[in-house]
Amino acid sequence: MIRQTMFVVAFGLQTAAAVAQTTTPTPAPVPAQAAPDSSAAATDKSGLTLEKFEARREKAFMRADTDNDGKVSLAEWTAFQTGRKAKGDPAKSFARMDANKDGFVDKGELDAFLAKRFARLDKNGDGVLGADERPGHKSAPNQEQ
Repeated sequence: MIRQTMFVVAFGLQTAAAVAQTTTPTPAPVPAQAAPDSSAAATDKSGLTLEKFEARREKAFMRADTDNDGKVSLAEWTAFQTGRKAKGDPAKSFARMDANKDGFVDKGELDAFLAKRFARLDKNGDGVLGADERPGHKSAPNQEQ
């Protein structure tokens, strides 16, 4: 009787092990309207993610940092904007970026400013700027952005 019970238990364990090795769990269903994956959006050549938007703008902005102290003063910003023949008053654009009003724009202030700008430009809220949402693009609406 003991031998028969041990045989049944051993056989049951072998069967359970074999079933566990051959069955694979089914993946959870993916929602039909999942949020866009940032890595997928980053590879989309027709769109510009927040990360790419910030990186491009930050690189351009930091060229104004002529003394390489990691922040841009109003004087540096004015000289930079004059050199690139930018439209508008550099003091006004600088004031919008200088959140703490200390006379300098650092990376944190710039990132916060760019995130707000990106959100304003991203009309459909998908986290990617399409060609028609980018300022200056031929398919963009002719509005001040």
